[in-house]
Amino acid sequence: MFSENLTKLRKLNKLTQEDVAEKVGVTRQAVAKWEAGETLPDIERCRVLAGLFDVSLDDLANYEPQENMGLGLPPKGKHIFGMVTVGEKGQIVIPAKARKLFGISPGDGLVVLGDESQGLAILKSDYFLELADAIRQEN
Repeated sequence: MFSENLTKLRKLNKLTQEDVAEKVGVTRQAVAKWEAGETLPDIERCRVLAGLFDVSLDDLANYEPQENMGLGLPPKGKHIFGMVTVGEKGQIVIPAKARKLFGISPGDGLVVLGDESQGLAILKSDYFLELADAIRQEN
């Protein structure tokens, strides 16, 4: 996983192995060995690589595109939770990973926002109401 992720990120960012080596402080041969899966960088180099490509350290090491609809690594803080199906009455089931990450529990209120050109967004109602209160207090 690591070697494939590193290679894809390097190419996506239009960097050569030499470019990555220079930014991380190693030789081009070290980067080539990482990409070939022959060796792995130490944890500090992994941290620098994750920062270089703006991905989480966990995603750099563990992200598997086949588990994420074949899509590449998302930027840090961005997530792909998978596909959902809309039921007959418009209901959807929020994936467990998303519920856990955002602390969504049964009975929580959610606000659905829409932009005709960009799509839908779902927020916990507490966050939305806090934002609305803050805006009201500024005016």
